[in-house]
Amino acid sequence: MTSSSASFTIAPGDWLGLLGGGQLGRMFCHAAQSLGYRVAVLDPAADGPAAMVADRHIQAAYDDPAGLAELARSCRAVTTEFENVPADSLRALAARQCRVSPAADAVAIVQDRIAEKTFIAAQGIPVAPHAAIRAPQDLRDAPDALFPGILKVARLGYDGKGQARVASRDEALAAYADFGGVPCVLEALMPLDYEISVVLARGFDGGDVVFPVARNLHRDGILAVSTVATTDADAAHARRQAQATDAARAIAQGLGYHGVLCVEFFVLTDGSLVVNEIAPRPHNSGHYTIDACLTSQFEQQARVMAGLPLGSTALLAPAVMLNILGDIWFAPGADAPREPDWAAALAVSSAKLHLYGKHEARRGRKMGHVTVVAATLEQARADAARVAAALGMAAPA
Repeated sequence: MTSSSASFTIAPGDWLGLLGGGQLGRMFCHAAQSLGYRVAVLDPAADGPAAMVADRHIQAAYDDPAGLAELARSCRAVTTEFENVPADSLRALAARQCRVSPAADAVAIVQDRIAEKTFIAAQGIPVAPHAAIRAPQDLRDAPDALFPGILKVARLGYDGKGQARVASRDEALAAYADFGGVPCVLEALMPLDYEISVVLARGFDGGDVVFPVARNLHRDGILAVSTVATTDADAAHARRQAQATDAARAIAQGLGYHGVLCVEFFVLTDGSLVVNEIAPRPHNSGHYTIDACLTSQFEQQARVMAGLPLGSTALLAPAVMLNILGDIWFAPGADAPREPDWAAALAVSSAKLHLYGKHEARRGRKMGHVTVVAATLEQARADAARVAAALGMAAPA
């Protein structure tokens, strides 16, 4: 048995492993357990969202040799719920004859923005004009066309962290120093119209399934709203969705990827597409699949690991997903948190609430999400606006 093996199926009742203890892991646990699997989570936190619901918690660092060995002994297949798990840990698991999805080499590429953009461009897929920044001189030599731009740390950045808008070369040099002089990418600001994301699942046999494309709204660098419709009356938008789907499939194939993958795209004002970034895991913009699709992104993740056939991604009804941040626990001007009015939100009968079990609400922290599923997109949007008002959230656009 090897990490690339497609020759065996793991039967329900056996163990699947997970590196990472956050909310994505929690939702994976629920999905895998509903299929009859037991889940072991390796995570250094004592009581993370996934560890709370897993069948077993191995409390250890992600690069701890003893913890990884125990996970490999317990589980026939292992996945990860976030991209910053060390690729060498995935290699260590594969060396112990554990099926690993996604593989270390694929994760290593998307862990580094420089390598990621180089890879995407090599597939013939457009990315934003950019330059790799490894020293101050690289900023001094950067083309003028990259200003104004965004300076992003090459590794460990997420949800707008490790990013700075820079209008000039001097601002970029100051931001680079603030980031500690770590490798970065400087990207030109693009004339953005809106953002979309493609979530797909690809099995070890090379077969894949793609979920309906989500249209996304971000606030302060964090996903706020994802919207999906059963049909798209805008022919141009439908063509762009098809182009994005083809590009995401090409990226997954080029990476030799097995598992669930998200590719985020910018749609520019001229209608063209550029890839923003790749997430080698289920994605926040795919949370709507739990309630609105025949098979969720998390169930697909478990199916890939177990060598089971992939499920249908059919959208059962239009949906709007609202991200719940810790901000709504704090009334304007208040220092102490207070519990949001969940009853008022759930008085909207089309709303499905998912909370992640985090003990402390903090501003900007992802605490849960609500998915509104309705017969029409117009009704889903109207109901989502009512939910947002009940929770004190900004109205979905």
